[in-house]
Amino acid sequence: MNMPTTPFPQGEAQPTPQGEARPADAAPVTWVDHMPAVLRPYLRLARADRPIGIWLLMLPCWWSAALAAPAGALPDWRLLLLFFVGAAVMRGAGCTLNDIADRDIDARVARTRGRPLPSGAIGVRAAFAFLAAQALAGLLVLLSLNMFTVWLGIASLLPVAVYPFMKRITHWPQAVLGIAFNWGALVGWSAVRGDLGWPAVLLYLAGILWTLGYDTIYAHQDKEDDAVVGVKSTALRLGDRTRPFLWLVYGGMVALTGAAGALAGLGWPFWLGLGAAALHLGWQAATTDFDDSPECLARFKSNSRLGFVIFIAIAAGQWAA
Repeated sequence: MNMPTTPFPQGEAQPTPQGEARPADAAPVTWVDHMPAVLRPYLRLARADRPIGIWLLMLPCWWSAALAAPAGALPDWRLLLLFFVGAAVMRGAGCTLNDIADRDIDARVARTRGRPLPSGAIGVRAAFAFLAAQALAGLLVLLSLNMFTVWLGIASLLPVAVYPFMKRITHWPQAVLGIAFNWGALVGWSAVRGDLGWPAVLLYLAGILWTLGYDTIYAHQDKEDDAVVGVKSTALRLGDRTRPFLWLVYGGMVALTGAAGALAGLGWPFWLGLGAAALHLGWQAATTDFDDSPECLARFKSNSRLGFVIFIAIAAGQWAA
């Protein structure tokens, strides 16, 4: 792949208070800036200063654990805590793997050239060692669950491993991200019940459509740079057809989530929460300006709040069942 060597004029990486490089769209100051200098590049590599990815990975696990809980009961808080820890370390591992694979591309994209690998803050060998440590931590969390869930979790490694390379060969890397990021909708159910059920499968498919929507919005931030660099995305593939695409995938997400809730016999609070989620998704589809990068980022981040609304709706619906 031929890469441009001239810098992009806008969105340059900004220095931290300590003079270190960081991505152009990072917050001005975060808690990571107050950590010891030796840790800061690794925390940024794991996106620890950007928790949105943790929530988006964790929430399908929480949805499914709540869906699998016995009627009239709330989800086990200890299981929810395990899923939070697992999501935090595995999201970091995924970001590390992605940045190792994309380090040459990231160096040529305005928004990402300040990341630890392209900026030189971390070497590739150190990044691989950090990746191994995070993967081990994730394995320890997984091994605390039942054996069916352990094997199911191991199966998720395939889409996780191939995702960073999909943008080189297809305009639909967001679909592979959805397959990987929403695996927790299967794992949450199996961790509670030791098997898989149709409500979990429907919730998993709903999550894939959700990711197709929110990550397409996210990809619109980089469409100009991606076109120059030569990587692919749904934002480039869809262009002006993004808005009807969002209506389609978000509508499917609401329908499949509703079907999962109906099949699980959830009570009336679930339907109120799902209605609120549907209104929010409709707002995203109707109002997002796909040429406004800050707005695309804000719309993308709003999906964490949406995910918590759905979790509360499922948990309340199960409690009221």
